[in-house]
Amino acid sequence: MLKLGVPSKGRLMDKTFQWFGQYGITLSRSGSEREYSGVVNGIDDVELVLLSAGEVPRELAAGRIHMGVTGTDLVREKLPLWHVQVKELAAMGFGQADLVIAVPDHWVDVDTLDDLDAAAAAFRARHGMRLRIATKYHRLIRTYLRTHGVADYQLVDSQGATEGTVRHETAEAVADITSTGETLRANHLRMLSDGPVHQSQATLLLSLTAPWDDAALHAKETIRARLGLRE
Repeated sequence: MLKLGVPSKGRLMDKTFQWFGQYGITLSRSGSEREYSGVVNGIDDVELVLLSAGEVPRELAAGRIHMGVTGTDLVREKLPLWHVQVKELAAMGFGQADLVIAVPDHWVDVDTLDDLDAAAAAFRARHGMRLRIATKYHRLIRTYLRTHGVADYQLVDSQGATEGTVRHETAEAVADITSTGETLRANHLRMLSDGPVHQSQATLLLSLTAPWDDAALHAKETIRARLGLRE
C-alpha cells in the first residue's frame, strides 16, 4: 500500500485535490475535518494521509509516507539532508511564494546583501549587539547569509506575524515568505534587490527512505504513468 500525504486543509488541500483530479485520481476526505485520513479513487493500493504542510517533509524523511505534497521551502528548511531523503517528482503550479529578506523603507542605503553586511557591522559598533533578523526559516536564511558573506547578525524566531516585528522593535529586519509583497509594503518593509532566497511552490515528492512493497511499487509506477513522469 502506498501512503500519499497531502495538506489537510485550506487552499493548498483544495488545489492538491484539483491537481490530482485532472489526472483521473480523485482525492477526498473520508469524514469530517477532524479526521486526518481520506479516500483515493481512480487508482488502487493508495492510502490518503492528511497532514499539515509542515509535517509532510518529516513524514517523508522518516519513511512513514511514500509520496507527499508540500512547499519546497518547508522541505529545505526542515530537512538538512533533503536531497538524500526525498526526490522532487513534479512542480504542481500553485502555492508559489518567495522567501525574501526585507529591511525598513527608511534604510535608504541598504539595497543589497553587501549593504546589509555593512549595516550589520555598523549596527553592532553603535549598539553593541548584533542586528536582529526575524524569521521562521533559520536554516535557509543562515545558509544563505553565510554563503554571501553576511556577518554580525542574529536570527530571532518568529512564529507569528513576522512582518510586524520591526514595528514592534523586536527585530531590525525580516526574512519571510511572500507571494505579492503586499504585507511587507503595508509594514513599510522593502525586499533586498538581490532577489529571493528561495522560490517555492507546491511540489509532489517521493520518499527515498520509505519501505516499498510490491503494491506500493506498482501504485508508484501507475501514478508516474498517469502524471506522465519519467524516472
